[in-house]
Amino acid sequence: MGYKIRLDIFEGPLDLLLYLIRKNDLDIQNIPIASITEQYMRFIEVMQILDLDLIGDFLVMAATLMHIKSRMLLPLENNEEEKNPDDPKEELIRRLAEYQRFKEIAGELEQKEKARKDLFPRPPDDEQKRQWKEEAKEVYHDTNLFDLISALSEALKKIPEDLVHEIMKEEYTVESKVQYITETLLDQERMYLNELFGHCRSKMEIVVTFLAILELIRLKQIKAVQKRAFENIEIIRVVVEVVNAVEVVKENAFDGKIND
Repeated sequence: MGYKIRLDIFEGPLDLLLYLIRKNDLDIQNIPIASITEQYMRFIEVMQILDLDLIGDFLVMAATLMHIKSRMLLPLENNEEEKNPDDPKEELIRRLAEYQRFKEIAGELEQKEKARKDLFPRPPDDEQKRQWKEEAKEVYHDTNLFDLISALSEALKKIPEDLVHEIMKEEYTVESKVQYITETLLDQERMYLNELFGHCRSKMEIVVTFLAILELIRLKQIKAVQKRAFENIEIIRVVVEVVNAVEVVKENAFDGKIND
């Protein structure tokens, strides 16, 4: 596709596994490896299409999951579990539980940091007061990268496969989609991600649109939010003059790539 993007918001393979466990409401101590592996591999396929940075770490975890899955398909010998305490599935569960605990502690510290900042707040200006009133109407939560990729995967499924003999001219660029999204948000302030994908006519257009969204998030021009976990994703603008993001994309672009 000739366009590669590096993201500060990118999370790791353990984050993806925890995301799938939460999404399927599973017990971390009793993971159905076959089902999780299948879902994990679908995410990997989409990441490879996007050519996202750090994909190698996810491929290593995919190999681990496939190894565990293949071992579980083999017949067990008598007392095999007792003879092999270094079971890769148990090791993975241990790593996940430990990582989940670290994330919980990090979240608790983040909440304490926010509470500390509120002890001596600066007097808000009129714009901040207006924004607080708007935010108080409904509570939204930031969407993580895996929610976005999940939405992209669902959108790609709805587009029929391109005919082999059909010749399609490359008409879509990240810059043009950045401009379209920012101009649209100047008129309506927010939009649903699935509606944005619904206006796309091909898988290529959906992927380019998705990359434009990631770039705008990286530039802090827009936010992807949800009312509740795993629900419809809304794209909202962060600043008024978001149309300038098009110029920022052009300034950061070099040989078709976006670099930090």
